[in-house]
Amino acid sequence: MEYFKLGKNGRIPILGYGTWRIGGAQEPDYSQDDYYIKALRRAFEVGYTLIDTAEYYGAGHTEELIAEALKGFSREDFFITSKVWPNHLRYDDVLKSADASLKRLQTGYIDLYLIHWPNPQIPIKETVKALEDLVDLGKVRYIGVSNFNLNELREAIESTKRHEIVANQVRYSVLNKSNVEPELLTYAKRNDVRIIAYTPLEKGKMNHPLLTELASKYKKTVNQIALNYLICKEAVPIPKAVKEEHIIENFNAIGWRLSSEDVERLSELA
Repeated sequence: MEYFKLGKNGRIPILGYGTWRIGGAQEPDYSQDDYYIKALRRAFEVGYTLIDTAEYYGAGHTEELIAEALKGFSREDFFITSKVWPNHLRYDDVLKSADASLKRLQTGYIDLYLIHWPNPQIPIKETVKALEDLVDLGKVRYIGVSNFNLNELREAIESTKRHEIVANQVRYSVLNKSNVEPELLTYAKRNDVRIIAYTPLEKGKMNHPLLTELASKYKKTVNQIALNYLICKEAVPIPKAVKEEHIIENFNAIGWRLSSEDVERLSELA
């Protein structure tokens, strides 16, 4: 696995595995547990080490499935990201949510803990203090945010006292980039904040003549071109895949790079 720098001293895999709707959406779904555990284990075998989840996913059941799938693997080989839901951003609620996620994940620490969405009703300073205390307690290694715009990200960074905001997870793809490029991406890079890209394949709707042209040129798939574009932009894509062929296809988006000229051409897509 290749890595990007995370914050000032850490590192994060350049490609992750998304888990939204594995084990349910807003409510838990136990009907396909064996299928999903098998898919997760196959992803780990292929080489994915960054796992992205949240307390909201399957009302916590997704975290439980990840814990089950990780049995037999070394926890230290993996980078687990989870998120706290916006109605749990009061100080005590953040601590409770983190403890609940740790219990479901059956782990002593979460590598990266994010505010899932901003909540203007709760002061960001209160939430950030809780996140920093989780780091001091050894329950969380790094802290960050998700779905924060430029101003919200700036406020979060300014609210820290002891630990840095190292990531902002946002919707970002080669065909959906106006909310990230160039302002948010530039600001994030300048402040050592890693952009993590969710829905990087637009749910399979990566249809554009330029993507098809480049797939032919590089002898890759359209999805691999789309993921590699984000990596070239120094963002971390976290595609979801449960079918083995898609798990492997996405993983093969790493280990090579688009040329700077082709990245520029893709940057110009509306």
